[in-house]
Amino acid sequence: MRFHSPQKLKTIADLIGAKFVGAEDFEVLGTNEIHRVKAGEIVFVNHPKYYDKALNSEATIILIDKEVECPEGKALLVSDDPFRDFNKINTHFTRIYNFTEELHDVEIGEGSKIHSSAVLGNNIKIGKNVLIFPNVVIGDRTIIGDNVIIQSGTVLGGDAFYYRKLDGNFDRLISVGNVIIEDNVEIGNNCTIDRGVTDSTIIGAGSVLDNQIQIGHDTVIGKRCLIASQVGIAGCCIFEDEVTIWGQVGVASGFTIAKGTVLLAKTGVNRNLEKGTYFGMFAEDFKSYLKKEVKLRRLL
Repeated sequence: MRFHSPQKLKTIADLIGAKFVGAEDFEVLGTNEIHRVKAGEIVFVNHPKYYDKALNSEATIILIDKEVECPEGKALLVSDDPFRDFNKINTHFTRIYNFTEELHDVEIGEGSKIHSSAVLGNNIKIGKNVLIFPNVVIGDRTIIGDNVIIQSGTVLGGDAFYYRKLDGNFDRLISVGNVIIEDNVEIGNNCTIDRGVTDSTIIGAGSVLDNQIQIGHDTVIGKRCLIASQVGIAGCCIFEDEVTIWGQVGVASGFTIAKGTVLLAKTGVNRNLEKGTYFGMFAEDFKSYLKKEVKLRRLL
């Protein structure tokens, strides 16, 4: 999430009541989740296991629960609860509506048709010749390109599934990102595409999604991808262009799938994948899987 205008390190420290390490006027451009963070942005870390990853990431400002040696060219915000204070920063700079206030800043392009039962949030942009079927829900800050079809019951821009356990309960990391649907995308019935925690969940131009698909926060689906029904994709994944995913595939968070890859039905993905065709619980090369099956059957 980028701030509307650059902020100063001391301003952010005062907002959350944190100690800072760095110049008072050190520039802060926004916040982001570790998988998507860029220079000038804040990333949070609250466990020693992940200190090095955060300190050596693209982040320029690290919101951390212990004062450590600060890398050159970066700054620290030292907090007793970085998770809480990350939420505080994000909600200070991004207003949360949750469909509780009247619509405003909804832009709809020429030739677009939206069924009267659809529910729209705030700060939404819809391109030209878009067709939105009954009972679609479009959350705040969603951007939809031209010539898009969204069929009944689909939800764009729901909250990310991102929690920590605190005092025996689950505490949500508040989602202030959005969903971007590029041109010429078709989305089937009853799909759910969560908005980014602090960045964008993106469906690339020309991609087609079947019914009942779940796509997690901050995931990027490339151009001209084909996704069959009942696929579940966790957050922060990257699917390069022209990936084909067949029914009931499951993908764990944070992995990259190379351009042109095919995931056959019920494949489970637990690592980055180079281009190929995969099948099975642990995404085996399909030809290797078949050879193994032949050998096993010969043992019978």
